[in-house]
Amino acid sequence: MVENQLKIDQFKSNILNLCMNSNIQQHKLHDYFLLLEKSLADFFDMEDCFLFHLIDNNLKPVTNLNFYNIDFNLLIPYLNGNKVVELPKFLKELSYFKNHTNIMPLMRNNKMDGIIVFKYQKTTPPFEIQLTEDIIINISSVHKYLVQNYEVHSNEQKYRKLYGMTDLFHSTMDIDVILQNVLITIEDNFSDLEVELILSNDQDRQTKIQIKPFDYLSERPSTIEAFVSGELKEDIAMELDCRLLNVPIKGRQAIYGILQVKAPINYSFTNSEKDFIKMLAQASGNALENAKLYHQSHRLISDLQLINETSHRLNMKLTINEMLLFLQKQLLKSFQPMEVGFLFKGKDYYEMTEVCTPYFNQDESLAYIHYVEKHFKVKQDPLFIADFSRLIAEEIEYKSVMAIPMIVEEKIIGFSIVLHQEPYFFSFDSFKLMQSLIHHSSLAISNSVLREQLQEMVDRDHLTKLYARSYSDTYVEKSIQKDDSGMFLLIDIDNFKKVNDTFGHQVGDKVLVQIAVQLKKKIGLRGICSRWGGEELAIYIPNILEDEALKVSKELVDLIPKVTKPSVTISAGMVTWYKGKRPDFQHIFLQADTALYNAKSNGKNRVCVFESSMELKC
Repeated sequence: MVENQLKIDQFKSNILNLCMNSNIQQHKLHDYFLLLEKSLADFFDMEDCFLFHLIDNNLKPVTNLNFYNIDFNLLIPYLNGNKVVELPKFLKELSYFKNHTNIMPLMRNNKMDGIIVFKYQKTTPPFEIQLTEDIIINISSVHKYLVQNYEVHSNEQKYRKLYGMTDLFHSTMDIDVILQNVLITIEDNFSDLEVELILSNDQDRQTKIQIKPFDYLSERPSTIEAFVSGELKEDIAMELDCRLLNVPIKGRQAIYGILQVKAPINYSFTNSEKDFIKMLAQASGNALENAKLYHQSHRLISDLQLINETSHRLNMKLTINEMLLFLQKQLLKSFQPMEVGFLFKGKDYYEMTEVCTPYFNQDESLAYIHYVEKHFKVKQDPLFIADFSRLIAEEIEYKSVMAIPMIVEEKIIGFSIVLHQEPYFFSFDSFKLMQSLIHHSSLAISNSVLREQLQEMVDRDHLTKLYARSYSDTYVEKSIQKDDSGMFLLIDIDNFKKVNDTFGHQVGDKVLVQIAVQLKKKIGLRGICSRWGGEELAIYIPNILEDEALKVSKELVDLIPKVTKPSVTISAGMVTWYKGKRPDFQHIFLQADTALYNAKSNGKNRVCVFESSMELKC
């Protein structure tokens, strides 16, 4: 007995000395067990010691989280109070215990607290002699001391960090800081476990922290249940070979996501661990809510400013392109889409405007346009698609889609569409803001379209669709002021009265239209073609040399008899100018008219270039 007591005293003294001199910074239970294991090997000749803690009727391994828990009920028949027993056969058959031979019970407050599975050194006296009941009781008391020491340090560390994190949450509105500290706190306290933040889709997307968007279609039932109910849910994911703890991140007003902790499949979360993670999730939920409300109030103010600014600008007398360009800038600034498009309803389909990003000129964009067109044929509801790839079989580049109709007098006149490659990129708040912007813009855009249509009617000749003379006058006058050179060609249809008298005015109108089509084809976007009056037409091309101008004019004179039915010829008078001597635009018209008169007088079906020797017509 004296020898045993001496060994016990030395054992306790050694444990105390190790505790005092060991630098256990993280205070893991594993670290405390290593101290116990070292002393057991030194004083009681144990080797390959392995500690199991009794938690919720399961013996949970301390140093190997991947090992299966042992059902304590299966061991009860083999245990014999405070005595070492042989390892049961069903445990010996497990490869994990191939080096272990015996079980020593650990008691705490007269209750089983755990067991040590060990292998005893064969060169020493039998364990029955060394590990007496008295020694086992004392080993249990040392274990109790170590566990209590661990729990004190662990709880102090956890709650100190929780307090510090909560204090930080109250002092910041930075969502990145909040989410980052949630992850750091979990990793510091549960370094052997994995943690993932799953946030609902309507949260702010500007965060730099890696998060997973909550998706009802793909999340596990236990995760959805935790999100909907607001209660902690534990789940065993056999296909992932892990155990999941789903803890709702909730504030006073709503649930914002799930804090998901992933552990080895055999790991058992203790009640204290669950309580700590729940407090952490609740603290982060309240902090997220405060930050969200803070940012939301600022966003509402900026949204109102944006809508007011947009409404003010769009109600100015802008062209449709100027309006759409301004609206495009607002959408790009507010929502950061990768592509923006505006389409207006035509006779049979929606026509693309010039104010679209280049992607909408590619065939790949048709998948989005056709889908939106089909939707707006039957509904006027705006479209908010978090992941377009789920709705279409083909491979697509952009996953996030928002499409808002432009509605005037309960009819869709067009729609705006924005795209982004990432799924769930646009928040629901962004969707609502875009609706407001397009709604406030629709009437202004419609009025601008009507203004342009009315102006088009004023600027264009109704029959030939060429520009009217008033538009031509303004165009030439501006060109003389800013361009380097120009050519004005005045055209008259030869013997046009005879065409009207012979075939009728309806045929004469068709001839005018035929000639107008050819003029527009020949000139294209280089200049303008206009109806000067009656059977007289005009062409003006800025920044053109005299030789090229004469070539174009002669080609037109040669072409017209070949493309008109009945065939007619034209006469033309041409004038050119250069920036060295900018003429008065009325003088140019008079010179062209004089040149045309000379062409008519010299046999018609020709072009005549004005020369100073020609007598100006009065």
